[in-house]
Amino acid sequence: MTTARDTVLARIRAALTDVPDHEEPGTPERAYRPAHVSDEPAALLDLLADHLTDYRAHVHRTTPDGLPALLARLLADRGSRTVAVPAGLPAGWLAQAAAAEVPDDASLTAHRLDEVDSVVTGCALAVAETGTIVLDSGPGQGRRVLTLVPDHHVCVVRADQVVASVAQALPRLDPARPQTWISGPSATSDIELDRVEGVHGPRTLEVVLLLVP
Repeated sequence: MTTARDTVLARIRAALTDVPDHEEPGTPERAYRPAHVSDEPAALLDLLADHLTDYRAHVHRTTPDGLPALLARLLADRGSRTVAVPAGLPAGWLAQAAAAEVPDDASLTAHRLDEVDSVVTGCALAVAETGTIVLDSGPGQGRRVLTLVPDHHVCVVRADQVVASVAQALPRLDPARPQTWISGPSATSDIELDRVEGVHGPRTLEVVLLLVP
């Protein structure tokens, strides 16, 4: 009886019959398009904002000078009394916030984080085509648990961190680092397609697009 394995191997042998003995079979390179959208910075920001909004994230835009006031307002509007702060977050970002800062350290467990109202982080980069933000636990981002337990995540994305596509994002990321790819707030749907938010992460995601001069 011919098995599926026999069939596959027979097809491979047939495909290699015309390969000269002195050559190694290989796969020809294909010229894939790295992106399908404009790489103009303003267009990338607009596309990223559109996709994030579709995913029910709240998108804001500001300049470096306006960032501390905006973060303070977002935390105040949320009624946040405490905010988790990852190591390496620029000190000036929360200079105007009234919420008490909870620095991330080894003692900050998931149980303690569950009592924290909000978390503010930066990111590694963002993908406009898919509306995705990538965190890799770098400076200003913190451990993965930091952005999965608090119910309110404010993520700051610099304009120069936005790329057009996943194909452009991957070479800029370190595969050895723990990566979290997020597109909007945490959500899931059951078989009846009833959407439930906040199951696997924050119920509310606010993204601040930082317009770097």
